[in-house]
Amino acid sequence: MGRLDIPARTSGEQLRDFARHLLDDVEALDRICRAGLIESGVRRIGAEQEMFLVDGTGRPATVAMEVLDVLTDEGFTTELGRFNLEFNLPAQELGGNCFQAMERRLMVALEAVRQAARPLGGDVLLVGILPTLEKTDLTLDNMSPLPRYYRLNAVMSEQGGGTFRTAIEGLDELHVTHDNVMLEACNASFQVHFQVSADEFPSLYNLAQVVTAPLLAAAVNSPLLLRQRLWRETRIALFEQSLDMRSEALRARDVRRRVWFGDRWVRDSVVDLFREDIARYRVLMTIEPEDVSTAVLARGDVPPLTALTLHNGTVYRWNRPCYGITDGKPHLRIENRVLPSGPTVVDEVANTAFYVGLMTELSHATPDVRTIFSFDDVRANFVATARYGLGATVRWAGGRRVPVRDLILDELVPAARDGLRRRAIDDACIARYLGVIEDRVRSGRTGAAWMLNALEHLRGMPSRRARIQALTEVMRERQQSGAPVHTWDLPPEPRTRVWRGSYRTVGQVMTTDLFTVHPEDLVDVAAAVMDWEHIRHVPVEDREGQLVGLVSHRTLLRLIAQGQGSGRPRAVREVMKPDPVTITPDAPCLDAIARMREHRVACLPVVQEGRLVGIVTERDFLEIAGRLLEEHLRADDLP
Repeated sequence: MGRLDIPARTSGEQLRDFARHLLDDVEALDRICRAGLIESGVRRIGAEQEMFLVDGTGRPATVAMEVLDVLTDEGFTTELGRFNLEFNLPAQELGGNCFQAMERRLMVALEAVRQAARPLGGDVLLVGILPTLEKTDLTLDNMSPLPRYYRLNAVMSEQGGGTFRTAIEGLDELHVTHDNVMLEACNASFQVHFQVSADEFPSLYNLAQVVTAPLLAAAVNSPLLLRQRLWRETRIALFEQSLDMRSEALRARDVRRRVWFGDRWVRDSVVDLFREDIARYRVLMTIEPEDVSTAVLARGDVPPLTALTLHNGTVYRWNRPCYGITDGKPHLRIENRVLPSGPTVVDEVANTAFYVGLMTELSHATPDVRTIFSFDDVRANFVATARYGLGATVRWAGGRRVPVRDLILDELVPAARDGLRRRAIDDACIARYLGVIEDRVRSGRTGAAWMLNALEHLRGMPSRRARIQALTEVMRERQQSGAPVHTWDLPPEPRTRVWRGSYRTVGQVMTTDLFTVHPEDLVDVAAAVMDWEHIRHVPVEDREGQLVGLVSHRTLLRLIAQGQGSGRPRAVREVMKPDPVTITPDAPCLDAIARMREHRVACLPVVQEGRLVGIVTERDFLEIAGRLLEEHLRADDLP
């Protein structure tokens, strides 16, 4: 959780003063580490639970501020979007039944959110990326109204030229240009904090980098973004790009993104990471520290290092070093940021147990992973598992290539089991949580796999939006059952209320897989497209994607009837209907039906910001009406 009390504007003098405190904080931390003041001999774990707030149809519910007004636990806080919340789980010592205690605490917190959100028509969903999010949800109106977020957006927009570009290729392709940082609000994670001593930090941080790939492969839960099927853990690509404010010149120089994995091992101290981040990344936000940290340290007190902590919160390493104070003692943590939220609390705690077990056992088996791993291989493993999940092949110790699924089952789960025993974790806890990992990996049913299978299973529904909304509703119900994701069945046909919620706006029913022609194309091309694809309307767009006309099946029949179907070649512009009646994707479906009746047309091109984004036809509405009528009649036949 970052600080929220950030000034909206910062002068040059304030930036320079903050930089002076930042450098002093690094010097103070170096002295703290060298003097042996960092807490040692204790291992604690903590977590940050991020979540989505959704309405009755699984769409984002922008009620975070209202929910926070009701919640009494100080662990709750805002996130970037009004449809996000975060809960900070207090740290606890590793041992005994600590994982069961973590699970119970999380369940209590989530139930508190549900109770607070219910009167507002809201609920909770744990998932890495909410499948029902649309680009229209990612406006500044939906940003949490706090100075930190406004400042973040203003600075990043200024440095990035006001444009944020995201391009991700998976089963589908996504290319988005946006004017603010709200794409980052699509992400929700389960961040695990692992306390370490100063002496062991370099070796354990390097180990954390190594185990990140297999840990992520077993936990992937974010395959869908803006209706597109992308990476198994699309959060990784999205987060790296959504906060990428580098200019073209900086990209050309291969300047690192602000969200990154790293490009080398840590050699000497945690201070090396902080120094590198200060050297690489400009200050985005400032505060006025109360005192000079080296002076605080000189008089025998522990400095909070507020400048360093704030700057560190704006550099997003996937394994991030953290400094804090507990009961007057300074400590260090490794914050694992790769794990997605969900699919259930038990899945999240199982992922945590797997991670902690690996960190414990492998640190004993291989004190220095640099001797048997190449850093380039470790980084490549991370990208591969983010893209392919359990289908990835990784390069492991000694350079051997192995399917990550086999690696987890044959080597890493047994190692994690030994590591948890080494930390005196209760046998029942070990069996419960590592059993979840083992069964999930053996079955191949991660959260990402379940979502993609569910989407395919619901193919009978007429639009991908409707399918995504239906699977989101089922996911929410399965989540509340508490059963881990590998036990979930595929969703049944959706109930009537889900169907109704899926067809409120044109964007939920329109076809986006369009066949279009250019004004200078041959009319025969438009006719052939209609014949081959069994469609009755072909939009005409120019080279910039602007809608300029519409060719209908009726128009071509009229040409043939008038004997104009042969002779000189005709261009589409000669026969198209220019300036056709259109509608926007956020318009209610009832408005679309009324407009069709008013203008006596059988289709409406769907346009957003002047560009063609879809088409909706009479046939689309007939299919929906038929489904709803069928369900209604079946309901009447029930005894």
